[in-house]
Amino acid sequence: MDSSPPSPAPTLASSADATLQVRLQVLQPLRMQLEFELRGFTALLGASGEGKSTALKALAGLLPCHGEPFGTLPPQQRPVGYLPQGYALFPHMNAWQNVAYALGGSMRRQKAQALELLRAVGLGEHAERRPSQLSGGQQQRVALARALARRPRLLLLDEPTSALDAGTREDVLSELVARMHQLGIPALAATHDVQVAAMADRVVLLAGHRVVQQGSAREVFARPANLRAAALLGVRNRFGATLHAAAGHDGLVLLDWDDGELRLQAAAPAGLRAGQPVDWAVGAEALRLAGSRKAAAADAATQRLAARVEHVSTQSGRALIGARRGKALLWFEATWDEVEQHGVRPGSAVELHMRPQDVLVWPRS
Repeated sequence: MDSSPPSPAPTLASSADATLQVRLQVLQPLRMQLEFELRGFTALLGASGEGKSTALKALAGLLPCHGEPFGTLPPQQRPVGYLPQGYALFPHMNAWQNVAYALGGSMRRQKAQALELLRAVGLGEHAERRPSQLSGGQQQRVALARALARRPRLLLLDEPTSALDAGTREDVLSELVARMHQLGIPALAATHDVQVAAMADRVVLLAGHRVVQQGSAREVFARPANLRAAALLGVRNRFGATLHAAAGHDGLVLLDWDDGELRLQAAAPAGLRAGQPVDWAVGAEALRLAGSRKAAAADAATQRLAARVEHVSTQSGRALIGARRGKALLWFEATWDEVEQHGVRPGSAVELHMRPQDVLVWPRS
């Protein structure tokens, strides 16, 4: 029988500004050297196989690595809470028992602390329910309470939306981010889900097993560092071109695109020279259907692209349309009212409007 006194319940902070500097060198199973700042709820966004889960396991001490913030501490001594994919709850235990198991000692003696942790994540009234009696979001909160039992300085979440259905994902994710802010513990979420990154305080982009960009979510989404970063962030329209002329007095460059048949204006970084190969991209939301309210409100510098519709689909209550121009497939968004009003259907001709400031340009990578 366990006669040791129960350890004090974790103290939950009230600030979401906690920051950690991460410097990791991992040799196995992937060779990676990562350096980034973790602040508030941070999304580590990357494609499959880029090492996101490897980075989390290294931080948790589950893989050999060198670096900060925890040096060479063994996993049992690291102040880390880890939420694996699928949450790994014991199906034969109820919610409070799952949390108490992480506290160690007799579960009966740790019940009070487990209940306090469940109340902290808004699940006090579901303490007696087993995982099969809980929704995906509720299971996630039980796993979060269990992770908090370690009194962590850092929470690690591996693909936090992978076990959620599309109908509840946004609500559960919003609640999770809000809960992290309330707890005041920095969190790192490894994900390939752009929606997770869009709701984060900070985004770290991982490509080629290295960090290619980091910053606030607003900064990173507004100005991806290169074409690979744009792809990770879900920018659909990505192409190559040749710089026809460097920036003039208006700060805009000219691009030769579509096998030289079309000349586009764009805002571009300094230092590009005429004749240089470049990459460029524009978001589907930045292309406007001619005759729509957004197109009518655009400025005089708006460019016009003729194309023919190939695909019409639904995305978040709006129409997502693919239209062919030469070899390129241009994706744009419209309301369903606009689709009906302008007779947009496969085979129909459309004119798209695009502002120079919405075109992203980089040296060819």
